[in-house]
Amino acid sequence: MSYTLFLTGLSGSGKSTIADEIIKKYDLVLIDGDVLRMGLCDDLGFSLNDRKENMRRLKHLCKMFNDNGKNVITTFISPIENERIKNKDFINNCYIIQIKCDLETCEKRDVKGLYKKARLGIIKEFTGIDSPYEEPINPDLILDTKNDNLETCVIQLEKFINKI
Repeated sequence: MSYTLFLTGLSGSGKSTIADEIIKKYDLVLIDGDVLRMGLCDDLGFSLNDRKENMRRLKHLCKMFNDNGKNVITTFISPIENERIKNKDFINNCYIIQIKCDLETCEKRDVKGLYKKARLGIIKEFTGIDSPYEEPINPDLILDTKNDNLETCVIQLEKFINKI
């Protein structure tokens, strides 16, 4: 039975870094939030309605892959708890994986300079700065990238996958 691993966390928390390591070891389709926004969702901004639409499109994409026997891992900020729950309820065997990292650490890791632009007002509605991030209430797994190194987080995710 196919599954979807839904990695959620702030920009710079380590979602893509962890996913890049996991896909080396497992047969997973990677759906990256940044990549999806450059293509299928390039008509969307970051308003609440656009974020909901982004998640709606993602859940249908994941379900299509799952229905065709493919396992999926996604890397999305997905700041709205209700939207994550809708995705989990819609997709069979969908697991919410919280990539936990505080804002200060994420800002220090900001290789794209997005937080700096948000703080200067160049980027509006940036999650964690002027748009909220609702932490998952009951995630299936929490990976703490502030306190654990990449290898530890990957091992924890591998153990989780092996139990699915």
